[in-house]
Amino acid sequence: MLKQVSIYAENKKGMLQEITGALAQNGINIWGSVTNDSAEFGIIRMIVDDPAQASQILQKAGYLCKLSDVIGVEMADEVGALHKLLEALKDSNINIDYIYLSFDRESGLPVQVLHTPDTAEVESCITARGFKVV
Repeated sequence: MLKQVSIYAENKKGMLQEITGALAQNGINIWGSVTNDSAEFGIIRMIVDDPAQASQILQKAGYLCKLSDVIGVEMADEVGALHKLLEALKDSNINIDYIYLSFDRESGLPVQVLHTPDTAEVESCITARGFKVV
């Protein structure tokens, strides 16, 4: 299971650059991210090499942050791989809240990052169906 940092930030020019700059200045490596925006605020979700430290750094800089459990599923880099994962989840009656892409630095393979209401149950299901959880 992975820890994700969710950052709530004002939707204005340069905000993402400020966040990534603060992380870079403190040696935090970003492995994957997705940004969802609204008119005034957005949520930036990231997988980083040190989520606790990243959260502390960003909170000190004035950002509201939350750490969440997410599941990383290593995928084959081939046509239909994501579809197979989604079929397995559907067959198990599992809904995902959101999904985004990262990759495994050692294997070089894509990693789908999933957020679900019950990470332990979903992790067990995915593993039983032959998927590799990172």
